[in-house]
Amino acid sequence: MARSRSPQLDAPLGRGTSRQRSTSRDRFGRFTEWVARAMGTPAFLLILTLFCVLWICWNTLLPDHLRFDDAALGFTALTLMLSLQASYAAPLILLAQNRQDDRDRVQIEQDRQRAERNLADTEYLAREIVALRMSLEERNNQVVTRDVLRQELKALLAELGENDEPTSTERRSGGRSAS
Repeated sequence: MARSRSPQLDAPLGRGTSRQRSTSRDRFGRFTEWVARAMGTPAFLLILTLFCVLWICWNTLLPDHLRFDDAALGFTALTLMLSLQASYAAPLILLAQNRQDDRDRVQIEQDRQRAERNLADTEYLAREIVALRMSLEERNNQVVTRDVLRQELKALLAELGENDEPTSTERRSGGRSAS
C-alpha cells in the first residue's frame, strides 16, 4: 500500500522544491561557466591538439590489431568525438554567456541607480553652494556706514534708557512697585 504524501502545514507551499531547483540551476550555471572558461584557454587547445595527434599517430603507426579507428575511412571515431564535443560545447558556452548577460544587466541597473543618486547629491550640493554664495553676496552688499551705526546705537541706548527709568508709581513708593 503506497502512502500518499501529506501536506506539511508548517511550511508554505512550494518552499522546499523551489529552493532545490534554484540551487541546481545555479550549480549547472557555474558548471557551464567553468566549461566556457576552460575551453577558451590555450591549455585546452594544446590538450585537444595533443589528443588528436596521439589519436592519429596511434591509428596510423601501430600494428593493425592495435588500431581502433581506420585511417582509410577518415578517422570516423575521431570525427564523431570532435563533433560530439563541439555539439555540447556550443550550448554550454551560450548558457554561460546568458548568465554573464544577466549579471551585466543587474550591474548596469545598479550603476544607473548609483549615477542617479550621485547626480541628485551633486545637484543638491550645487544648490547649497549657490545659496551660500548668494547669502555671502547679500552680506557683503550691506555696507554699514558710521552714521547708520551711530543712529542704531543711539536708538538702542534710548530704548535701554526707557526701560531703566523708574515709573512714577515706583518713585512714589520708594523704588518698589505696588504689587
